[in-house]
Amino acid sequence: MRPPGRCGVPRASPALLLLPLLVPLLGAPRGVGAGAGASSPSELRVRVRLPDGQVTEESLQADSDADSISLELRKPDGTLVSFTADFKKDVKIFRALILGELEKGQSQFQALCFVTRLHHNEIIPSEAMAKLRQKNPRAVRQAEEVRGPERMHMDIAVNFSQGALLSPHLRNVCAEAVDAIYTRQEDVRFWLEQGVDGSVFEALPKAWEQVSLPRCGQAGDRGRPCVCRYGLSLAWYPCMLKYCHSRDRPAPYKCGIRSCQKSYSFDFYVPQKQLCLWDEDP
Repeated sequence: MRPPGRCGVPRASPALLLLPLLVPLLGAPRGVGAGAGASSPSELRVRVRLPDGQVTEESLQADSDADSISLELRKPDGTLVSFTADFKKDVKIFRALILGELEKGQSQFQALCFVTRLHHNEIIPSEAMAKLRQKNPRAVRQAEEVRGPERMHMDIAVNFSQGALLSPHLRNVCAEAVDAIYTRQEDVRFWLEQGVDGSVFEALPKAWEQVSLPRCGQAGDRGRPCVCRYGLSLAWYPCMLKYCHSRDRPAPYKCGIRSCQKSYSFDFYVPQKQLCLWDEDP
């Protein structure tokens, strides 16, 4: 467990204090039974400020039985971004539903899924997320901490028909992205060591072949293979629990969360530039 921070002292920095309007309650969360029976996921909707200053609504769901968390938000351009954390399988799934440009011959929307290893210190546990509440639903949340951007080279495809062997959430989350589910070799090695069947993964063109390919923004012919880049940002998510101290309690106790923002970019192979028309920059 992470060492507790001292946030119950009046002189503590405001950045370390309990979020005043978003607090975890001690009782059973809305939609989740207090008994040992089956529970339904709890949902929290918050207004968040995006990196460009615009405000959107974000939905956070937690299922403590499945030990999973999901987050979903719509970007100003209409793109629907979702993030799923599967703590049981050490898997996180990013999905983007991108509106197509019909005048350029694209379909109504294009779906992408990126699957990577989940480290349990990246986001708060599902049982803590399920207890989050807010007193003022109209308040606009802005992350307290901006974590460094992460760039990933996605060089392995995930076989959708076998995806449930990696995570039971994948078949539902990535249903629109059957032929566009990507992961990377270093994460595949970890999952194989955990007993995941190798049939889940399929090789993409070798790394040395991809190195010789241009970025899609530099490829002239729309029918030519290239290396695509897609970026997304989680504008606001509970990344850490806060612990407080009190003279009345012998041990530190959970008293809130710390919120974070993090950006990701993914490089991956596409058989034709037509599948990556957003990637215009070199």
